[in-house]
Amino acid sequence: MNVMELLSLKGKVALVTGGSGKYGSQITEALAEAGATVITASRSLEKNEAFAAALREKGYDAYGETYDQADESTIVALKDRILEKFGRLDVLVNNSVLRGQFTGGFFGDSDGFARSLDINGRGFFVMTRTMGTIMEKQGSGSIINIGSYMGMLGPNQNLYAGTGGTMGGWGGADYYYHKGGMHQFTRFLAAYYGEFNVRCNCLSLGGLFNNQHPAFVEEYSKACYIHRLANQDDIKGIIVYLASDASQYTTGTVIPVDGGYSAR
Repeated sequence: MNVMELLSLKGKVALVTGGSGKYGSQITEALAEAGATVITASRSLEKNEAFAAALREKGYDAYGETYDQADESTIVALKDRILEKFGRLDVLVNNSVLRGQFTGGFFGDSDGFARSLDINGRGFFVMTRTMGTIMEKQGSGSIINIGSYMGMLGPNQNLYAGTGGTMGGWGGADYYYHKGGMHQFTRFLAAYYGEFNVRCNCLSLGGLFNNQHPAFVEEYSKACYIHRLANQDDIKGIIVYLASDASQYTTGTVIPVDGGYSAR
């Protein structure tokens, strides 16, 4: 088959959690540009519908939806609405993450750590299992988990030198914990779903430029081979590859997309 046909997502239905956020917006846009019907979902229906409407104005097939990753019943309800409206689901991108629950550094309130893991750990598990049942029954699909270099590497405090305490510290223990678990859970999912022709892969992403402190931008740029943070196009290609039939023989992988940061 022609490689461009393999990369096409025409006829496929894709769900992106947190699909109107920082990384989510380029993920959703990339899938739509490749021909997929795309659903972006998070707690904010208004935000998702506004972003979907902007994509529709460009000629793409996009829809806004809502769910709460802390509430299993809303995940099941979202699955039911997807099946009722589209009859299938070919791609799930687990991009949602809720930061700021565990505050106060390493010795922060453990209840906040538990809240973070409930949403970013248990909720991620429930979302994947619930939507995975659709793919299992139809005998095809691709699950793409959005991980982080923080799930592969330990903290690098040098990145925060010169930020005046506005970034860094010893916060984020919950993020390292659940992103590391996501990477390993990807391999579990690949093993479980393999017999159903459903693939699961994870992207270990680097930093996305988002007007961070100039000192952080400088230090991060020096720490990776491409010498910059990611831009609004940098993960589009790998997302389309993993969502499409071009990656039919790729599963169980954790792929760094970080400008070479993790290669040092």
